[in-house]
Amino acid sequence: MPELPPVPKLLATAVEALGGKERSGQQTMAAAVAHSIDTGEHLAVQAGTGTGKSLAYLVPSLRHSVRTGRTVVVSTATIALQRQLVDRDLPRLSEALAPQLGRVAQFAILKGRNNYLCLNKINSAIPEEPEAELFDAFAISKLGREVQRLNEWVSDTETGDRDELTPGVSDRAWRQVSVSSRECLGKSRCSFGQDCFAEKARAESGQADVVVTNHALLAIDAISGIQVLPEHDVVVIDEAHELVDRVTGVATAELSTAAISAAAKRCSKLIDEREVDRLENAAEAWHGLLDDLNPGRWDRMPDGAAPVLALIRDAAWNARTALAPQGGSSAASDPEGAAARNQALAAVEEVHDAAVRVLTTFEEPDPAAHRDVIWLASEEVRSVPRRTLHMAPLSVGGLLRSRLFGTATVVLTSATLQIGGSFDNLAVTWGLPPRSAATVDPALATGKEAPSDEKALHWNSVDVGSPFDHAKSGILYVAKHLPAPGRDGLPQAYLDEIERLITAAGGRTLGLFSSMRAAKAATEILRERLDTPILCQGDDATGALVRKFADDPEISLFGTLSLWQGVDVPGPSLSLVILDRIPFPRPDDPLLVARQRAVESRGGNGFLSVAANHAALLLAQGTGRLLRSVDDRGVIAILDSRLATARYGGYLRASLPPYWETSDPQVVTKALERLTNSVAQMK
Repeated sequence: MPELPPVPKLLATAVEALGGKERSGQQTMAAAVAHSIDTGEHLAVQAGTGTGKSLAYLVPSLRHSVRTGRTVVVSTATIALQRQLVDRDLPRLSEALAPQLGRVAQFAILKGRNNYLCLNKINSAIPEEPEAELFDAFAISKLGREVQRLNEWVSDTETGDRDELTPGVSDRAWRQVSVSSRECLGKSRCSFGQDCFAEKARAESGQADVVVTNHALLAIDAISGIQVLPEHDVVVIDEAHELVDRVTGVATAELSTAAISAAAKRCSKLIDEREVDRLENAAEAWHGLLDDLNPGRWDRMPDGAAPVLALIRDAAWNARTALAPQGGSSAASDPEGAAARNQALAAVEEVHDAAVRVLTTFEEPDPAAHRDVIWLASEEVRSVPRRTLHMAPLSVGGLLRSRLFGTATVVLTSATLQIGGSFDNLAVTWGLPPRSAATVDPALATGKEAPSDEKALHWNSVDVGSPFDHAKSGILYVAKHLPAPGRDGLPQAYLDEIERLITAAGGRTLGLFSSMRAAKAATEILRERLDTPILCQGDDATGALVRKFADDPEISLFGTLSLWQGVDVPGPSLSLVILDRIPFPRPDDPLLVARQRAVESRGGNGFLSVAANHAALLLAQGTGRLLRSVDDRGVIAILDSRLATARYGGYLRASLPPYWETSDPQVVTKALERLTNSVAQMK
């Protein structure tokens, strides 16, 4: 095969073909990614909004794949970025580079099995239990209408991909037509195996140069030990600041009375009644135990819990044994029966594995050495209290270290990777060795020795900057004169400050609040006090609200966490971002509290390593909503005075771009008024 053009030349061709502009940050990043692929050293790249990071990693990835014949996996956290890559960036890029690469590069998207319609399930009419909606006629009729839509859609769709269904359906409706990997019969045993949408997607990914997936499937591939992704030697993780949370989510399990009862119902008519009764009795015992316990973290096994967990474990194992898979001929002759058996198997295995996980955790007498964090949560579902035991890994660093960084060259990128001015703080949560002796890895806080191969995990980092001139384009205003936030909702002084700022901005405000209660309270009060309209998250679908906000410069939009990362509104419709408080995690969050304590047990600063890092990451994401194009101008107003007065304030500000800073309210008001007038004159 003739030598392919170098990455800089390919990038220049791509930028010209796609109508873009050459950017030094993009060129630096592309060169760094190419070097990482060539040397096998892992790489962390911070690339600010507007850098064009997608092209910067796709160009060297395509070149590597075409040159070697090996697949590159690109993992993202959000559906929006997956769609951008597959529907816009990769088709145009593949065509543009085809003359120089010698062929059109192939790409595919791959998701977890439960994201695709299951033809066997939709044709076998095995219903899910409606549970809480059992007596809600309206909910059942709504569910029926959605399932009917899905039955009609199956004849039109070529992919069976849930994300292509518009408008979408509820999770409950989708569960009627999809299966998890555990529930799947397998291609060889399923009557619809040859036409299976999930299998087709997997087969297509096996032939692709670049496979686009998500962090959750990447985690499943690592955790399960079963190869889900095609053979690959390079992984690019975009939106890498989300990686730990997404992997933690996949690795988190739960055990509830409802789950045990549902498993028993699925086994009904499939196994001996006595085994079903044992599961139901175990569910009753679990319900009785949890009812007598207070919600919160379990540092030790509560009195009476071990025998009940052993009862659940044994009852689930007996049911699993009785449900032992039958031969392929049975599946072919009775697909509905085989599907029902597999769903029952998946349910009892999940119950069994959860019980074993809790029992195993407390076999270690030292709470500081527990690998899992166990806690009891209580919530109300239609005014009915429901208690669930959750179990999550204290750290996913060890898993990522061995199953991700130990098997492929990994490039991690995001607009926000430096926390407190350092890459180390995120790197240690990924399982990479820290460069600073002051940084403690929670993964090693159990007292275990670091893996012997840790020294072999070489990684580099680079901040390629941003095309934005933050100091000239944005003002960071910290309302130092306001009282520190309390627990009793928004103080009157905060509402007065928000009113003054929005009035000066003429609307055009994104209000990011630490709780939905605060967002709704501010909306209700300020709608009475302002002449410009306010939309609040929950008034409509989030996407519809963002579109209305973008279309009318006088509108303000208030909301909470999902808006901190999900709003991309360049132009005059967004000139002011307000944050009511520093987004520290809840002090009663059992997982983050456990991680904080683990760091402290190793002599580190648990607050900075966990709580402050969590807040810094969200602050960077939230403030990043302001500047979305090089022409944007505006103000970020943080009402929480602790950002200016507390000892950790400088650490948090070091995680933000270099905005021009002030705590003078008059300076900010006048700046917003000038900006509002200049926009008005341009009309």
